Amino acid sequence: MPDEKPTSDERTGPDERSPLRDPVFRALWIAVLAGNVGTWMQTVGAQWLVVHQPDAATWVSLVQTATMLPVLLFALPAGALADTLDRRRLLIVVQIGLCAIAAVLAVLTARDDIGPRGLLVFTFLLGCGQAVTLPSWQAVIPELVSHDQLPSASALGAVNTNLARSAGPALAGLLVAHFGSAVVFGLNALSFAVFAVALLRWRRAPNPPARHPEHFASALRAGGRYVRWSPVIRRILGRVLLFVVPGSVVWGLLPLVASRELRMGADGYGLLLAALGAGAIAGALLMPRARRLLRTNQMIVAAGAVYGVALLVTALVPNRFAVAPALVGAGLAWMMLVSRMNAAMQLFLPNWVRARALAIYQLVFAGGQALGAVAWGQSVQAFGLRQTFGVAAVLMLAGTATVRLWPVHTHEDEDHSPAVFWAEPHLMLQPHLTDGPILVSATYRVPPANATAFAAAMLGLRGSRQRTGATQWGLFRDGADPGRFVEVYLVPTWEEHLRQHEGRLTGDDEQAEQRATALAEGPPEVRHLLPAEHSE
Repeated sequence: MPDEKPTSDERTGPDERSPLRDPVFRALWIAVLAGNVGTWMQTVGAQWLVVHQPDAATWVSLVQTATMLPVLLFALPAGALADTLDRRRLLIVVQIGLCAIAAVLAVLTARDDIGPRGLLVFTFLLGCGQAVTLPSWQAVIPELVSHDQLPSASALGAVNTNLARSAGPALAGLLVAHFGSAVVFGLNALSFAVFAVALLRWRRAPNPPARHPEHFASALRAGGRYVRWSPVIRRILGRVLLFVVPGSVVWGLLPLVASRELRMGADGYGLLLAALGAGAIAGALLMPRARRLLRTNQMIVAAGAVYGVALLVTALVPNRFAVAPALVGAGLAWMMLVSRMNAAMQLFLPNWVRARALAIYQLVFAGGQALGAVAWGQSVQAFGLRQTFGVAAVLMLAGTATVRLWPVHTHEDEDHSPAVFWAEPHLMLQPHLTDGPILVSATYRVPPANATAFAAAMLGLRGSRQRTGATQWGLFRDGADPGRFVEVYLVPTWEEHLRQHEGRLTGDDEQAEQRATALAEGPPEVRHLLPAEHSE
């Protein structure tokens, strides 16, 4: 199977718990754990509040959709905000707002003034807050730990999520069974307050202001452009989608499995979710060994196979003593794949676009869950619960089988740190920052013997130019002078081109440029062509 070789970090990586030795990371990790527990309790309380409604399958799946749909709608704008605003302050404001929304929901539920439609509205609003929180928090993590600790921090993030998935549903099931959903919603409000307090206590070192801070609209476009021209990121996103869409059947329809197939109450449903969480915690504990033994694509195959078998067991053996162990395996597989893909994203992304690209990752992840939940809910109505789980199992195994044709190459050994290596442009005309488009040309003299290799090396630079700002790119050879090659690319504005000079390029971009230049007779002659209507 084609795959990248394990990196040194994968073979001998740092202690998985090493980030927790940092007091700031530890405090925020615990606060996030509280927030995740509250979120899972919220989900259980909301789903159980509608499980006895007419058309329960539709209502239960809509709760999952209302939770995830905001990420689909707002993840990219939230990522742009996180890359252009102070991430700590943004997180604090959002947590305060979420606390207020959850508190109002708790009061209305306690007064029995909330119906299924109102519950979906509040669930959607809470999902909007989470949509803003996720990319901001993910982008903050590299500020808290060193680069070689990022895989460990990502694994700890998965442990955090799955500790919450294990404890939150079980605790929520007991509280809902004995006190009702209002108590669960109130505790969720408290969890947001805990996270806000931890963020207030974090004294983050101020970042130096950017020379040319990005505006919201251009930041959105730049984030989408980066992902579009990054094959590594596109492969990761595609692989996540192939796993999450069939896998979402568990998260969307498990309440129906508990109530209809296994004849279990709210506390039993909580225990099934706890089985998922326990499997995920086991997966987190096994991750260091798995990273040493399994390459990325082997991990994808193993996770997909285990999860597919778990879905088959749920479809064919409606017995709690069979389903619960299967869910442990599903939780383990889910955690391993999601953690591996998240770590690959964190290690690959440069800081300037980190939150936006992670927001797109969250968009694909949550969008797959939200749309999958709707589809599986309708499938239950049309074909039945067991048949729906059987179809999801077939799709999971079929998607896993495509790894040989569509492998993931993470290139974790490349240098993605910022590199400022372009000379500052010196112009007789001084353009305004908003002037554009700007046509940049670079003329190379290339010996005939190097022409083919040079053209291939320059194609490797195309992605670099377009990830960092160019909207069009081309390489041309002079028909009258075959040794003269001209690279041209178009950038929307002068400000966007200056950002290429000032920190968007990485060490890997620099190495790619050096490989091309080594095949030419010296560095290129660079020109910047401004709009003809430019006013001095």
